[in-house]
Amino acid sequence: MNFRNGAREEPEINLIPFIDILLVVLIFLMLTTTYSKYTELRVNLPVADADQAREHPQEILVAVGQDGRYAVNGQLLDAAGVDGLVAALRGAATAGAEHVVVISADASATHQAVVNVMDAARRAGLNQITFATQQALGR
Repeated sequence: MNFRNGAREEPEINLIPFIDILLVVLIFLMLTTTYSKYTELRVNLPVADADQAREHPQEILVAVGQDGRYAVNGQLLDAAGVDGLVAALRGAATAGAEHVVVISADASATHQAVVNVMDAARRAGLNQITFATQQALGR
């Protein structure tokens, strides 16, 4: 027994769920793209004003060259390791005085070379560290 009518309906593709999924994916992509724009790393490098410089008689000047060599108060160090820096910093520091370690690093110097100076200062018991900057052009 056949209870169906003689005309058969053709199946059709329903596009509404497909469009809903595409809209959800589009909204997700828009939100993540906007979010990634706000997570950019923006770095403002320090600029010093030469008029505001003040005199520090107890400064220990540490220069870091682009090739990783160090100089403490103008004296080039033979030992490039942290232990050599510690010995040089202890020798430059006079007993009983608070010293400021001024790190003047070349723009091409590695971060590790600068971190070595900071680690050596910590080991030598010198807690005050600052970085030298240059005056901004156009002032």
